Amino acid sequence: MIKSTTRAVVLGAVAAMTGSTAMADGHAITVGYFLEWPMPFQYAKVNGDYEEALGMEVNWVSFDTGTAMSAAMASGDVNMSVSQGVPPFVVATSAGQDLQILDVAVSYADNDNCVVRSDLEIDKNSAEDLAGAKVAVPLGTAAHYGFLRQMDHFGVDLTSLEIVDMSPPDGAAAIAQGSVDMMCGWGGSLRRALEHGNVLLTGDEKTELGILVFDVTSAPTAWVAENEDTVAKFLAVTADANAKWNSGEHTDEMLSVIAQDAGMDLDATRATLDTFVFPPVEEQLGEAWLGSAAPSFLKGVADVFVESGSIDAALDSYEGNINTGPLSSLDM
Repeated sequence: MIKSTTRAVVLGAVAAMTGSTAMADGHAITVGYFLEWPMPFQYAKVNGDYEEALGMEVNWVSFDTGTAMSAAMASGDVNMSVSQGVPPFVVATSAGQDLQILDVAVSYADNDNCVVRSDLEIDKNSAEDLAGAKVAVPLGTAAHYGFLRQMDHFGVDLTSLEIVDMSPPDGAAAIAQGSVDMMCGWGGSLRRALEHGNVLLTGDEKTELGILVFDVTSAPTAWVAENEDTVAKFLAVTADANAKWNSGEHTDEMLSVIAQDAGMDLDATRATLDTFVFPPVEEQLGEAWLGSAAPSFLKGVADVFVESGSIDAALDSYEGNINTGPLSSLDM
């Protein structure tokens, strides 16, 4: 049984929140992000490019999950979140939180997955043997969505599993200790878990099944409406950092800075970034992403969560939760 409801996670107190906070008052904004999740924006973050472009202080707050980001934005402690997973965004908006997607932060398929403990000797050909397993899953996240889709694909009855709401770092520790049979997570936690187990499906196999995995930059609708210029400038700095990374001409220069800010060593940072895709602005605005695919995908994620009992209901449409205005205004 699921030990805590997704709604409680969304509306509960902000957990795993570190660093300073300041409200957007014309002098500062506060932005959420993940540690052990290396991205080009961190090069700009360290170099002060955001402050220079925005003309104000930018306070950065690290989180363990996208659901905690939602809670922080709901309370007003955080103004924007970089690389929030689509599932936690869908969970929050389905519960009535008025958030908007502002860009596609990163696309990844091999960096978010579920790991089965090695000694169980369960793979994609014997997934039915998971019945009765204890699974660590961060509820309402991309990992949760991927877990639900994989269990549906393999025909594993959710009621046959003991599902425990657990952050990826805790899940990785639990599988290492043998206290859970499977964990789902991402980034450094996923890499650590893989030292003690195996995935059921590869990133390519998940993609073939339509289990897409991507993150977004998100913010409360009212805040975006009041700070459109700030939002556009912020997205421009992010897009410039992505373009610099995608060019391949600044890898050595950027890698060490990103690794240090992410709290990772160079090899792990390089390995992680090799599995990430940072779509250019023009692609993000195209039909394959924010143009038409994203609203349909958001609805699909919501429907899966409703069917699994993770959320009470889905919105009729999520088109109103995608705002391409600031991104469209960029001269890239």
